[in-house]
Amino acid sequence: MTAEADDVVTTRPAVVSLSVVICCYTEQRRHTLARAVTATLAQLSGADELIIVVDGNPAMYRRLAAAHDDRRVTVVENGFGRGLSGARNTGLEAARAEVVVFLDDDAVPGPSALDGVRRCFADPGVTALGGAVHPEWVDGHGPRWFPPEFGWVVGCDYRGLPSDGAAIRNPIGAAMAVRRRALHEIGGFSEQLGRIDTVPAGCEETMMGIALTRRDPEARVVRATSFDVAHVVPQERTTVSYFVHRCYHEGRSKAVLTRLCGRQSSLASERCYVTRTLPLGLWDARRRPTRMLALTAGLVVTGVGYVAGLAATSRLERDL
Repeated sequence: MTAEADDVVTTRPAVVSLSVVICCYTEQRRHTLARAVTATLAQLSGADELIIVVDGNPAMYRRLAAAHDDRRVTVVENGFGRGLSGARNTGLEAARAEVVVFLDDDAVPGPSALDGVRRCFADPGVTALGGAVHPEWVDGHGPRWFPPEFGWVVGCDYRGLPSDGAAIRNPIGAAMAVRRRALHEIGGFSEQLGRIDTVPAGCEETMMGIALTRRDPEARVVRATSFDVAHVVPQERTTVSYFVHRCYHEGRSKAVLTRLCGRQSSLASERCYVTRTLPLGLWDARRRPTRMLALTAGLVVTGVGYVAGLAATSRLERDL
């Protein structure tokens, strides 16, 4: 082997090992969970692993544990508080790889999604990633009234997100990855936030992103569209009632986040979203009255939820 070849070998970046964590809680997503597991297993390398965390469903845990005899797959029950944050923390505790990848049980990774994660984390300056989350609507397209600026309502990308490679405050939970040590150092995900069963709360990913950069101001949380997933959007999430319900709970979650992290960090991205993204959305929807109405209602209901959440947290603090 030549000296030049030796140099090439010694300077080649090490392969990044991945622990992929998929949290689940209901048999109603059995089909999409199977799709996510199959797509993930097809992309695992030698040092990688898949961890399936079952939240609050012992029968489902027993079925999955019996069904998976692949040595790369570990099935565990949530060992922390009930809900998505506790389930993710359980996955974090079980993980052994350098990077932990979190997927929803209804989010199917693209054919080279995990390669996209490995490439990004080959850069030691990257602490966390947010992937591209594409909606997979049950009828092939979303409702005509549904504004693309509110893709977050169904857990997907939305108009106004930064471009590929840009810094972001926080990832979307359906497709995110973070260095295991860094996530351990901030204590994982806050169980004061996050979805429990069908209650559409959130913001635990936002708090994670804030905590990572507070721990290390040089930490980089970036968007990587090569880390892509198809996020299944069921029929029940395409209704006006779900849209309103989700917006309200997002506002309440933002209020809790504000109490935990302060207003500046918690609402920095939202200010740009409200002052730039939504006005542009209204202009684009000017010939679609129902979409304009949805945009306006979404903003108002989220604001009402935020005010209600602030009032609730204030009462709680007074009681304490």
